[in-house]
Amino acid sequence: MRLRHRWGLRTTERVVMEQLEKDVVIVGAGATGLTAAVALQRAGLSVIVLEARDRIGGRLWTNHIDGQMFEIGGQWVSPDQTALLETLDELGLETYSRYREGESVYIGTDGVAKRFTGDIFPASERTEAEIERLIAVLDELVAQTDPAAPWEHPHAEEFDRISFRSWLESQSDDAEARENIALFIADAMLTKPAHAFSLLQALLMAASAGSFSHLVDADFILDKRVVGGLQQVPLKLAETLGLADVRLSQPVRRIRWSSAALPDGAVEGEPVEVFTDELVVTAKRVIVAVPPNLYNRIEYAPNLPRLRQQSQQHQSLGLVIKVHATYETPFWREAGLSATAFSPYQLVHEAYDNTNHGESRGTLVGFVSDKKADDVFLLPAEERKRRILESLAAYYGPQALEPVVYFESDWAAEEWTQGAYAASFDLGGLTRYGALQLEPVGPLRFGSSDLAPEGYQHVDGAIRVGRRLAAEVAESLNGGDAAGSAPAPGTAGASTASVTAASTATVTEGATA
Repeated sequence: MRLRHRWGLRTTERVVMEQLEKDVVIVGAGATGLTAAVALQRAGLSVIVLEARDRIGGRLWTNHIDGQMFEIGGQWVSPDQTALLETLDELGLETYSRYREGESVYIGTDGVAKRFTGDIFPASERTEAEIERLIAVLDELVAQTDPAAPWEHPHAEEFDRISFRSWLESQSDDAEARENIALFIADAMLTKPAHAFSLLQALLMAASAGSFSHLVDADFILDKRVVGGLQQVPLKLAETLGLADVRLSQPVRRIRWSSAALPDGAVEGEPVEVFTDELVVTAKRVIVAVPPNLYNRIEYAPNLPRLRQQSQQHQSLGLVIKVHATYETPFWREAGLSATAFSPYQLVHEAYDNTNHGESRGTLVGFVSDKKADDVFLLPAEERKRRILESLAAYYGPQALEPVVYFESDWAAEEWTQGAYAASFDLGGLTRYGALQLEPVGPLRFGSSDLAPEGYQHVDGAIRVGRRLAAEVAESLNGGDAAGSAPAPGTAGASTASVTAASTATVTEGATA
């Protein structure tokens, strides 16, 4: 460790900067960054993770509010999320099934709460048939869409120019059917109005989950939770890496990556300097593992290539309020309800039983998205709470009006997130910029769940992207034949083969239960 002096705004003020040298700097201590960090360390490379927040986890955050545990951010585990399932097994984390016994509730255009079972909402016979037809049409289109390269779809340009809402209107004259299909992508996933993103972006969302039908099946996509909370994944990865190599409250202000006049890269071997308010880290490679909307919070010297800068201007996060309401008992179960509830016409468009493992209390989780969230954020907090609870009561009855603990997750208010769940492109952006997202820029690489082909905007996708970035960086620094024999993880000569193996190896050492 060395110290560097930096003069402040006043000439009499001098700031002492700690100076470090590492092989790789990773910006962001979420699932992507920490997955990459552990894999790179096992490949024999020195790593430091710089996190702007005062906590580990990124968009994964398990917290206690008035003594009640809530998962403020991501929480679900589905059967297709094999990278996450592997990681949970490696870390020794247990899962439990979301409660789903009993009937679900749907509120249609008439405002009446109707009970049902299965995936299709109880509407008129014609509307139900139209919903099923639209799902089949979308499943066929999704089957033609490669989540790793949706821009290669034979109709990609056409599909990226039309909004999802406009496409639905061209397909059906049944407004209730259209609103329900839109709910699965717009409200429930991208958390943007259906006119704000393209049909191609919707197909990518569904393709990343395997099919549109998977998004409709709540018992599939919201299958399980982790005992103790999903934030344990990055916490245990950080312990495995070594907490000394994870620096919190260190927002990266500047990356000096090349003085060479190259449009898309730096001179090989030229060091990169990463600056926070307290640190200067010299490295060979940098992985920026934060959402795309935060890339421009960092000053790059020189600037990123023009198209990369433009791309950031066409990606944005949606907006959703995740509502947590805990009651003395899960009263809905006694009424024969699973607590699964949907309505495109309610303030809370979907809700579920979110009772923690082993608790006698009952917890509901509900979601308020995009324009509806805008509207209620204009209200005083107590009025907003009242309206949200009234929406829950429309599904479950008056008992829902009186929780013992209530909390709203507002990720748009988080300085180092500014939205939820993940970034998506505006119309035309996916075909114009999508292929650029995961390409390296000289010694810099960018990645997060926002850029994941499989597991897009989920922790599974974050882990997949972290593994891939680690393998690329290890190969670029260590070389070697990825298909051949490689030194054991932890030795300096480990190649891509070893870092890929390391990313799937047991990572429980140094972790606590």
